[in-house]
Amino acid sequence: MVRLAEVRAKSILNKSKIFDYCLNPYTGCVHGCRYCYAALFMRRYSGHSEPWGEFVDIKINAPELLKKQLPRAKPGTIWIASVCDAYQPAEVKYQLTRKCLIEISHYDFPVFIQTKSDLVVRDLDVLAEVKEVEIGFSIATDDDRVASLFEPQAPSITRRIKALEKIKSQNIKTFAFVGPILPQTPERLISLIAGLVDKIFIDRLNYPAQFLSFYRQLHLEAYIKESYFEQIKNRLVEEARKHRIDYELIF
Repeated sequence: MVRLAEVRAKSILNKSKIFDYCLNPYTGCVHGCRYCYAALFMRRYSGHSEPWGEFVDIKINAPELLKKQLPRAKPGTIWIASVCDAYQPAEVKYQLTRKCLIEISHYDFPVFIQTKSDLVVRDLDVLAEVKEVEIGFSIATDDDRVASLFEPQAPSITRRIKALEKIKSQNIKTFAFVGPILPQTPERLISLIAGLVDKIFIDRLNYPAQFLSFYRQLHLEAYIKESYFEQIKNRLVEEARKHRIDYELIF
């Protein structure tokens, strides 16, 4: 059972070490990805005792805050979102991400969106009004069955690919984040996204102890060896070059 709570945030447009700003309309994420780095610190930061994936704080005043912060902010790229999925199920009802994008569209702030949800296509009309947009999906495997094990509540890989097709048809810049490297067939993964993304990011990530334990429970130890990561990385790079897709290694 997921605990949902409406809260009022003090700030919504915050400095980021990766981009100029990050914007998280929610604290917590119901996708429950077993490898999520946010699980390592967000429970402590947010004061929640519930397991990661079982709570979401809904920052109901996010659009109001953003409206006040944007006029005073120095122009820069806004990352949506750094420690949650801005298009998780709560967004269907609350539409905080959409409302924030409407506020951003009035200013010259580029937007970088990373998600696992095809709900993002709902906002293509608003995104068309944003100065500069890049939208990407985390696609760590080519296999829906594997994805369902490690990303139990997230939309399937198949749905993400279909969403990429719609987004790309609008001539929006796109990317795929292949991280962490889950069990996969690299050649098939690249063939699925070829023509749909401008760039891929490849990352093994630093796995929390509970994630490694989960691998062992499934008797998948072979997939957490350094030799496996190197092999898959090299095959992904080879295929990206073959399909003339720009790539970046984040190892």
